[in-house]
Amino acid sequence: MRGGFRIGHIFGINIHIDWSWIFIFLLVTWNLAAGVFPGWHPSWGAALNWTIAVVAALLFFASVLAHELSHSLVAKAQGLPVRRITLFLFGGVSNIEREPASPGTEFWMAVVGPVTSIALGVIFFLLGGVSAGAMSDALTAPVEVMARLGPLPTLLLWLGPINILVGLFNLVPGFPLDGGRILRSAIWAATGDLHRATHWAARVGQLIACFFIITGIAMVFGTRVPLFGADLISGLWLVFIGWFLNNAAISSYQQLLIRDLLEDVPVARLMRGNVPTVTPDLPVNNLVYSLMMRSDERAFPVMEGEQMVGLVSLEDVRKLPREAWGTTTVSEIMTRAEQLAVASPREDANTALDKLTRRDLRQMPVIENGHLVGLLRRRDIVKWLQLQSGFTVSGNA
Repeated sequence: MRGGFRIGHIFGINIHIDWSWIFIFLLVTWNLAAGVFPGWHPSWGAALNWTIAVVAALLFFASVLAHELSHSLVAKAQGLPVRRITLFLFGGVSNIEREPASPGTEFWMAVVGPVTSIALGVIFFLLGGVSAGAMSDALTAPVEVMARLGPLPTLLLWLGPINILVGLFNLVPGFPLDGGRILRSAIWAATGDLHRATHWAARVGQLIACFFIITGIAMVFGTRVPLFGADLISGLWLVFIGWFLNNAAISSYQQLLIRDLLEDVPVARLMRGNVPTVTPDLPVNNLVYSLMMRSDERAFPVMEGEQMVGLVSLEDVRKLPREAWGTTTVSEIMTRAEQLAVASPREDANTALDKLTRRDLRQMPVIENGHLVGLLRRRDIVKWLQLQSGFTVSGNA
């Protein structure tokens, strides 16, 4: 997931918000302020409805963050690097850089998330009950009881069930949901084969995704489905969730295949050696017309004698106004060497691909003993994967 912004870090883990999160935050807030709370409290004014709705939405996504943070902390305790947590349209995702080493590690990493959500739900529900006081007629006259509640118990009694539902939904055995990862850990433990376990867990995830899509379409056309109803918006939302889950299952399995194919493959096998270089004082005009337009290279190491001082790319040129090409030198637009991600020729290609993906780079210099020996391009990795695997690997060339 690209885009968005960083809001801070917790326990050394960067917390990011994807732009899609803003949409779902506004949707949750609007649903509460315009539908749920006015129905529960007809006497509340618009200002109070919107205030409590905003607070509820923020606390809900704080709960989602706690869910993801629990995954990340267990992963870190098991020695797995965690780069960041991102909140997005469908909740959140922990960016754990490696697969777990054992089925047991996978199980505990997966199960702690739903347990956290359900525990938070129970705590919120109990606190809501305490703050609401005696509710002896809650079962016989629930509407009247809700109307008498103040803002705090209303907030807590909404957060309780919604967190429990999040926990239960994540236990659905559709990979890569937490329930799917629990299923994968069980298959892995039974077969001793992570590849086979991921394959079958992903297949189950796709079947569940198809069920969601078919059920959602049926709801759109007015069919009343037990537990889901026949609401048009809910039907469309279920279709959307099914589509996302299907894509996530396919992507997760493909990522494992990529790791397998790149395992023990050195960068030296995939890099381009003897790459053309440029000098810092070369005018950008000459770079474009003499080099970029006459080759398929998108980036050039910038050399000062035997020392690499930077890398200049097509993206750097695009940031410069066309009229300034003739008066600007490469040194003024290049990315300096100390800011570059680099690889070594003996480095595992999978590790190098992680570096490229993490920083959204198209290429990376390969350095040995302080000297430039080649350039690793993402498109060369993609081409090699396509030749090795026989399936299409997505990626920016």
